[in-house]
Amino acid sequence: MGWGDLGVFGQPSKETPNLDSMAAQGMLFPNFYTANPLCSPSRASLLTGRLPVRNGFYTTNAHARNAYTPQEIVGGISKDEILLPQVLKKKGYVSKIIGKWHLGHSAHHLPLEHGFDEWFGAPNCHFGPYNSSDRPNVPVYNNSQMVGRYYEEFGIDKKTGESNLTQIYLEEGLDFIFHQNMAQRPFFLYWAADATHAPVYASKRFLGKSQRGRYGDAVMELDYSVGQMLAWLRALGIDKDTFVFFTSDNGAAVMSGPKQSGSNGPFLCGKETTFEGGMREPAIAWWPGHIPAGTVSQQLGTVMDLFSTSLSVAGLSVPDDRLIDGLDLSPVLHNNTLINRPIFYYRGNEMMAVRVGPYKAHYWTWSNSWEEFNQGINFCPGQEVAGVTTHTQQEHTMQPLIFHLGWDPGEKYPISVVTKEYQDALSRITAVVEKHKKGLVPGVPQLNMCDMAVMNWAPPGCEKLGKCLKAPKSQPWKCDWPH
Repeated sequence: MGWGDLGVFGQPSKETPNLDSMAAQGMLFPNFYTANPLCSPSRASLLTGRLPVRNGFYTTNAHARNAYTPQEIVGGISKDEILLPQVLKKKGYVSKIIGKWHLGHSAHHLPLEHGFDEWFGAPNCHFGPYNSSDRPNVPVYNNSQMVGRYYEEFGIDKKTGESNLTQIYLEEGLDFIFHQNMAQRPFFLYWAADATHAPVYASKRFLGKSQRGRYGDAVMELDYSVGQMLAWLRALGIDKDTFVFFTSDNGAAVMSGPKQSGSNGPFLCGKETTFEGGMREPAIAWWPGHIPAGTVSQQLGTVMDLFSTSLSVAGLSVPDDRLIDGLDLSPVLHNNTLINRPIFYYRGNEMMAVRVGPYKAHYWTWSNSWEEFNQGINFCPGQEVAGVTTHTQQEHTMQPLIFHLGWDPGEKYPISVVTKEYQDALSRITAVVEKHKKGLVPGVPQLNMCDMAVMNWAPPGCEKLGKCLKAPKSQPWKCDWPH
């Protein structure tokens, strides 16, 4: 979902009344970032508070390549990483994930092995349908047992775009909140609906309702769902006791075309890139009675901050045996103070760019390869900027491209290297980069190896359903990551 998909950020059709109202009742973050321009690494960072290069959600198979967890990936979240629900357990929190996990699908990588008490959803994207001979359909789990597969028991009509998945996820969320409240247990709900990921879908009630086509229909249903959950917290009388945060895992996937992706507003390019459109996200914090209503924070924030902030809200400390990249944003939420901090833009194993204050320095630029581009795959449609949105990996480490994001949010006009402004900005950013690189100990890369035998052939619970499939012989290879 893109920064420009919300009415509160200026989307002209104004089809997100619940999220816009959530912002009016809470705090809006115009400068909020994901930790990576792709789904799996950003989700790993949200739950660990650590950059993908630290938590292992990257590849070293090729320079500066995005990598995620398709069905054939061997790796996943490491047992050495500490996830948010594991720490929350210390205070008796019950944790549930609803929707897409995407941190590995082998049994030892699944949510219930990493601190979550409950799960309803899928380990991978809703790609398909597949024919079960060379690739199985992705399973849907209820806790540790498979209850069906996408396109089979959980239908997605690719022709019409109809699917009840978001409705099912909403009902699961409302039910979880109700039961934890009845039992008077503190809870953590990670509601990870994926309707705005291609192929986009919505339930019959929302299909054809948006001015923005099927993608807009999906956004409207997500907006409705968030509104229902906030109203449920109020109805149960626990709204003032519940901290809620809304954001996305990466920018809108503009390479999917206008009918399958959203808007990144004034920002350059989208998903897969380390330009602003790939990593700047819509973000809203809501906590009646604690967060002043109708506030806009200029704080530079990141999904990794949700790890540290959530623990702080719960009265817990972050793990002290590892470097945590996320900040505790509690002072920002309560007092709208500003904390000075940089933003690091990683693509795979390479730090591509850094933001310090309003300035962003690109040490490497790359959109996607000429080979892909010539096949019609364009990460920056209609937004080519000469020397910036390059189709070969361009190194600028000796003289980075620097932009002032205040007056040039679209990253179109690099500041001239002969100006004092450039030299001042570079000296500030250089000090930050040197400190970061000095303390960087990369994690073991988890996304290097692939094997058709590890796909979702026979997930736990498939026997009861008679839906186990025979896996091929194991033949691992180094994954090829074109992006």
